[in-house]
Amino acid sequence: MGEEITVAKRRAGRSAAEAVEDGMVVGLGTGSTAAHAICRLGERVNAGLDIEGIPTSFQSRELAREAGIPLTSLDAASPDVAIDGADQVADGQLIKGGGAAHAREKVLDTAADRFLVVIDPRKEADALNEAVPVEVLPSARRPVADAITDLGGDPDLRAAERKDGPVVTDNGNLVLDCAFGEIDDPAALAASLAAVPGAVAHGLFVDSPDEIHLGTADGVEVRSV
Repeated sequence: MGEEITVAKRRAGRSAAEAVEDGMVVGLGTGSTAAHAICRLGERVNAGLDIEGIPTSFQSRELAREAGIPLTSLDAASPDVAIDGADQVADGQLIKGGGAAHAREKVLDTAADRFLVVIDPRKEADALNEAVPVEVLPSARRPVADAITDLGGDPDLRAAERKDGPVVTDNGNLVLDCAFGEIDDPAALAASLAAVPGAVAHGLFVDSPDEIHLGTADGVEVRSV
């Protein structure tokens, strides 16, 4: 099963990378499936493709540099297309933030003319029900957690895996993983979370993707959203 998922991720990422054309500015997402897109774009750059990339995290920046992709920033260029993964997809709605990069990803993905989501079959669901990551200012952790509890959520400070203490984002903030159960109205919850003072960004991406590239053991299914 592990090998099948690896193959599915690779196919999804490489499929989206093939949609990039000469002269484009490309948003480079974070995560294992987006990494396959970055690697494929690097191969195409080495073969003569003329593009610039805008990374969403330290991880994607380092991978892009290793792949030989010239980099720029949102201050200098507007992205034509963004390629990024998702933690869960249901009816074109997304939960992102497993890599704690969703604040930058949301800025870049919504700024792009086209947003291509790359996933494997495990990420599909009938309804969103995973915990929603919320990036918070460190000084606002407690009031944000209280506000999320008032909204019906169960906030849990994300702990680092290989060091003591919490996960700290590239922006220097903390992440609360907020369980709401099955999310009946993602747009309404997204609006409520966005209005919480001290919450920098939440992981609900509502009506944002243009295409979903679903990799499988047999190939890739590309869906317009």
